[in-house]
Amino acid sequence: MERKVALVTGSSRGIGRLTAIELAKRGYNLVVHYARSRKDADQTVEEIQSHGVEAISVKANLNDEEKIDQLFEAIHERYGRLDVLVNNAASGVLKPSMELTSNHWDWTMNVNAKALLLCAQKAVPLMEKNGQGYIVSLSSLGSIRTLENYTAVGVSKAAVESLTRYLAVELAQKNIRVNAVSGGVVDTDALKHFPNRDEILESSVKNTPAGRIVEPHDLTSTIMFLISDEASMICGQTIIVDGGISLTM
Repeated sequence: MERKVALVTGSSRGIGRLTAIELAKRGYNLVVHYARSRKDADQTVEEIQSHGVEAISVKANLNDEEKIDQLFEAIHERYGRLDVLVNNAASGVLKPSMELTSNHWDWTMNVNAKALLLCAQKAVPLMEKNGQGYIVSLSSLGSIRTLENYTAVGVSKAAVESLTRYLAVELAQKNIRVNAVSGGVVDTDALKHFPNRDEILESSVKNTPAGRIVEPHDLTSTIMFLISDEASMICGQTIIVDGGISLTM
């Protein structure tokens, strides 16, 4: 049987990379998307291939619709199908609301929210060929809670969760399931951009009922569940994986 194919945006490092590798372990051919580091993407491709599947890396600026078109053209040319889209790539400006410029806002919304819409529009025709598909986006608690300097990113993640619901209803009849995973604090490279990183980590450990902060594998495990047959009736939901901290905030 022809192998299934998955695209994970922002998969040259961090949670995206771990997600791509986990998919490879489950027999998927991979499209490794990256925006900057070709070296990191190539290393991810090598590790994926060590699991006996195929992988290609494609560079694309998700703020540019033409680049998104080129990304999906590469997928069509190489594989001719797509079964899973994990919308993981994210960017954003960490500033108070009163200091945000139009450029800050547009960049954050385009990469984090608009790209989901454009990628879904390109992914669906490739998924329809197979009779089913899965789209899973990564969100964060900033979509439903206020976090310091997180205005632009938080609003963009709220848009991702809302768009997830709309896409889920529209695409359900095509047997395409759309959901999101919202994580609590995860100690990844992205957190290093927060000036109060140490304070965030200390507070999270102290206040998480489960007794520890969220690990990357907690999120990847949830993504794997959402693209499994066992989750076939979960539609348009945002699954919060935070050890219970949002219940105490």
